[in-house]
Amino acid sequence: MSSDFCRILSLDGGGAKGFYPLGILRELEALLPQPIHETFDLIFGTSTGSIIATLLATGRSVDEIHELYKEHVPPIMRASGRAAKTARLRETGEQVFGDFGFDTVLTGLGIVATKWQLETPMIFKSRETQAHGRRATFVPGFGCRLADAIEASCSAYPFFEIKSLETISGDVVELFDGGYCANNPALYALADAIVSLGHAPEDCRLLSLGCGQYPEPRRGFIARQINSFLPVQLLQKTLEVNTSSMDQLRRLLYANVPTVRISDTFDRPEMATDMFEHDSKKLNLLRQLGVESFAQREQDVCHLLLD
Repeated sequence: MSSDFCRILSLDGGGAKGFYPLGILRELEALLPQPIHETFDLIFGTSTGSIIATLLATGRSVDEIHELYKEHVPPIMRASGRAAKTARLRETGEQVFGDFGFDTVLTGLGIVATKWQLETPMIFKSRETQAHGRRATFVPGFGCRLADAIEASCSAYPFFEIKSLETISGDVVELFDGGYCANNPALYALADAIVSLGHAPEDCRLLSLGCGQYPEPRRGFIARQINSFLPVQLLQKTLEVNTSSMDQLRRLLYANVPTVRISDTFDRPEMATDMFEHDSKKLNLLRQLGVESFAQREQDVCHLLLD
């Protein structure tokens, strides 16, 4: 592989649907001549994508990540109520990442969250070279732990609590799901590559992975009444619109960046699911769909990353 290119991996948000990109990544990992964190100069993720991105950037294999997802995702999504879901998410972060900070990351990492009060993005980064100005005061991840940044990126309010944390500069910030500002974080990653790292757009190589699109699950009367107060469908639609709009902007602004985008649409009724899926059989099916999606784009991925 040529070292002249800046290779970027971008991972969308999507809750439990993160099993879909894990299927893609399993095939990608087998294809590459070196670990994923050594292949990509930048790995960006939002929400569930931030979990996968961080695990990859700290040297975990895709099989290890899949085992962690099978163990932890269903209990989080099955938990009833905002407080219970948040507690499960926090416990998982503590168990998986402990007190590790951004100084333990092995490549350029970006974790996207959203500031609740200022209504602006907050992107936790691992390397000073990714800073857009203010390099003299740059601290990896604002001095926060990986677990806290990931929890913030995954805090899909109103289904999870807003995350409050303190940066190394003493700022107390309230954060919620990064999907509200960039469920598809590819543009932010490209900004780092082109503006901060100084690569020409044509010298970047972007692999952008979504979580797929599926029919809406059918719900009974009681579930529909609950959802009138906690609108899963509205959140899902908000994130899907955000994802599509960010990808449209990417195509308009960076048409000269060689890119492979993998995120297929599945319309058969048995594929119905959403970001709170917790049925293990359905989650395994999502992973299988990711494998099939990769197979359709394998030659494109080879051309993008290996030529």
